[in-house]
Amino acid sequence: MSFQLDSLDHLVLNVADVDVSAAWYARVLGMRRTEFASRSGMRVAMTYGNQKINLRPATADTVAWFTSREAVPGSADLCFVTRANPADVKAHWLAEGIAIEAGPVERDGARGKMTSVYCRDPDGNLIEVATYPQA
Repeated sequence: MSFQLDSLDHLVLNVADVDVSAAWYARVLGMRRTEFASRSGMRVAMTYGNQKINLRPATADTVAWFTSREAVPGSADLCFVTRANPADVKAHWLAEGIAIEAGPVERDGARGKMTSVYCRDPDGNLIEVATYPQA
C-alpha cells in the first residue's frame, strides 16, 4: 500500500435535531459546541481534545452536505476514551438522568482491555465511554 493512516480527524453524525444533540453532548460528555462556515452555510460541531463530531441534520440536502448514502439518525455506535474511573462516568450519567445501557463492563479495545459504560444519545446512537488501565 502506498500510504498509511495516522488518525481520525472528525466524523459526521446524522441527527434529528442539531440543538438537542449539541446540548446533550455538551452536558453528558463535556464536549464544546463550535460553529463553522461551509459552502452551504453554518454548521455545528462538538469538539473534544483534538477531535470533532460534525452534527448533520438528517434532513439536510445531500448535495449541499456530501454524506453517507443513508443519512439516518440513531445508526451509530461510538466509543470514547477517558482517564476517569468508569464508576465516576456512570455516577455522572445517573446524576444527569441518563439511562445506563450496560456497565461498567470489561471490553477489548484498540489498545487492549478496557472498562466501558454505555448509554444512548437522543437519537438512539450507542455511546460507549471506556477507560484503559493506567500504566
